[in-house]
Amino acid sequence: MPCVKDNIPMIKTIALVLLAALALLLAFAATRPDTFRVERSRVIAAPPERVYGLIHDLRQFNTWNPYERKDPAIQGQYSAATSGPGARYAWQSEKVGVGSMEIVEATAPRRVGMKLDFVKPFEAHNQVEFTLLPEGAEATRVTWAMQGPVPYLAKIAHLVFNMDRMVGQDFEDGLANLQAVAQKPAT
Repeated sequence: MPCVKDNIPMIKTIALVLLAALALLLAFAATRPDTFRVERSRVIAAPPERVYGLIHDLRQFNTWNPYERKDPAIQGQYSAATSGPGARYAWQSEKVGVGSMEIVEATAPRRVGMKLDFVKPFEAHNQVEFTLLPEGAEATRVTWAMQGPVPYLAKIAHLVFNMDRMVGQDFEDGLANLQAVAQKPAT
């Protein structure tokens, strides 16, 4: 029966290989971009003014917001102003975490910029923008984009989790929801 002493060279070799692989992984993560951007677009058969109203008013925003729909038990709180620059919405949820968004720019009916702050499940501070461009007489191309910094530890996580796929699908769902609300006939 071989003794442990005989296996020490093999154990050292395995440990060195694992350390080298870890060092390569950490070095590769360091080469990844320092920022990310996720963007999705959709043409909606409604004029820009109609679509803009559903984005720049946070109460209207939450009628189609895909994250609100993920947790019916979400607890949200609006600031006194619910539309335009300074309007703010904070949420707390078991499924979508804790955070807030604030409108920082609104140019009717073309653009809405927001500051998005996550507290849980991880801290992150991102910028969100909605750009609305007329498409013909009665349609609007809506582009929803989010960008932000990627700290080193997040770069390691991004090696496994693809931000574009994770957030991109939510944006696609949200734009489909926005389309359904915007194209709904007035009652």
